[in-house]
Amino acid sequence: MQDLVTYFEEITAPVRGGIFVVGIALFWTLESLFPLFKTDYKKVGHAGLNLFLTIINFGIGLGFAWMLLKASVYTTENQIGLLLQIGLPVWVQVILGVILLDLIGAYFAHWTLHKVKWMWKFHVIHHSDLHVDVTSGFRHHPGDVIIRLIFTISGVLILGLPMGVIMIYQTLSLIFTQITHANIRIPDAIDRPLSYIFVTPNMHKVHHHYRQPYTDSNYGNIFGFWDRIFNTFRKVEKTNSIVYGIDTHMDPEENENIGNLLTIPFQEYREPEGLKSKKI
Repeated sequence: MQDLVTYFEEITAPVRGGIFVVGIALFWTLESLFPLFKTDYKKVGHAGLNLFLTIINFGIGLGFAWMLLKASVYTTENQIGLLLQIGLPVWVQVILGVILLDLIGAYFAHWTLHKVKWMWKFHVIHHSDLHVDVTSGFRHHPGDVIIRLIFTISGVLILGLPMGVIMIYQTLSLIFTQITHANIRIPDAIDRPLSYIFVTPNMHKVHHHYRQPYTDSNYGNIFGFWDRIFNTFRKVEKTNSIVYGIDTHMDPEENENIGNLLTIPFQEYREPEGLKSKKI
């Protein structure tokens, strides 16, 4: 297990980039073979917009990488953080580190982005996508990404994690982001049992429903049990009946315009219609 941690401590940007590209190519192909929704939109143009945001956010991620590294080095050199205080075997530290960083850096961050009005205005860009596919997982406003990184760094400081464990988590997060957003058809008999442990494609698609209260559910990133523990899990019987988007931003002229997407956080707040009515 220590060899695995050491490998991820030294994992290079080209390798991580390769995982990203291979994942996009794989799920792009699977979306054509086993689609949940038939493609009735300009898939290449849609991907271009989402990947443009990805490139911007990749630069932001590089800028914050040194902060993650500094936080990790600080905790390990000073032996602070919950997991370092317990003195766990490496394999236990890896498993608990990934699980708990998913709670702090992903689930809590995601829940907060939905509950704090000014943060939601950044996050709404992700939900404004009317055609969820593998590229949608990386459709985030830069402000959204910065908020998530702050939660992740906080999680590292609280838990006391070596860089190798952080990179294992981030690699798994990348893979799950692609899996859960991909427009692929998964039999419910497979998806539902797995969702008790992991976030699955059908489970996450509910989160992209255009109306409340479904939008405010299924916040998990890697592990599906957080939503059940905190009572934020919801399901729909027919995933292929979901309408994607968010009811405040259903106009393609708004949600397919990169300039508008980047300025939404600075526009007047729009209250979701689902908050005014229980009708779905």
